[in-house]
Amino acid sequence: MKTDIASELGFFVLLAKLGSLAATARELGITPPAATRRLAQMEQRLGVRLLNRSTRRISLTAEGETYLAQATQIVADIRDMEESVSSGRAAPKGLLRVNATLGFGRTSIAPLVSLFALRYPDVDVQLQLTDRAINLVEEAYDLGIRFGELPDTRLSARKILSNRRFLCASPAYLKRFGAPATPDDLARHRCILHRQNDDAYATWRLHKGRKAASVKVRGSLSSNDGDVVLGWALDGHGIVLRSEWDLAKYLDSGRLQLVLPDYALPSADLYAYYPSRQQQPAKVRAFIDFLVAELGRES
Repeated sequence: MKTDIASELGFFVLLAKLGSLAATARELGITPPAATRRLAQMEQRLGVRLLNRSTRRISLTAEGETYLAQATQIVADIRDMEESVSSGRAAPKGLLRVNATLGFGRTSIAPLVSLFALRYPDVDVQLQLTDRAINLVEEAYDLGIRFGELPDTRLSARKILSNRRFLCASPAYLKRFGAPATPDDLARHRCILHRQNDDAYATWRLHKGRKAASVKVRGSLSSNDGDVVLGWALDGHGIVLRSEWDLAKYLDSGRLQLVLPDYALPSADLYAYYPSRQQQPAKVRAFIDFLVAELGRES
């Protein structure tokens, strides 16, 4: 009976997260009618309605909100208990839910997940790629991979690699418009803007020793995709701010050149973030160790 209740709690937490019986059924590998029956059985056993259902969406009732809050905590406690018991095992196992940014996740993390899966066949990895701000705890991710520090005290972090940021442009652009000599000159140049979440993407901050400058830049091209803005810089459309991880091969080949090389910009070190727990699960520890080893080899 306890196992059935734990299963029901997990089912309801997933249903509330996905907001759809059909999506929950797909995630669990069951039919939509089976998911509907499962919810009906829960409500019948509890004697309350947990969800308001319409043809297009579901919403939690007041009782459903109360049930979800406690179910989420119980599911997390059960997972922590099982992981603390099994963490001493040699081989990591179980479901590992990972979130990463779209561009970097697609080009760098996805291939590493493929290698990790070969080394740890008992770990099932779900890789979700998104550039929106996420809540690892509420969305039940085991870890998130992000550039820069996240201001969430509920999370622990481990730096995977150091990653400086630079300004650069193509030789063709610099030949046509000249190179800026000071940060203030950037305001008169064509700059390619990378929009990320709610960041102040059009304000570039530089420093040289004790001198600091904050410059509002402008440009006719902007995108939320880092690969897109890098491509525009390669095409000669302007100055771009990117990390050394993205720029290294283009700087080595001469297709891009540094702009204001004597000035430093805020770094964008790569971190693995995970919910703070007394005992880190073996699957999480193994995956982070794997990332550090593999990405450190490439840097």
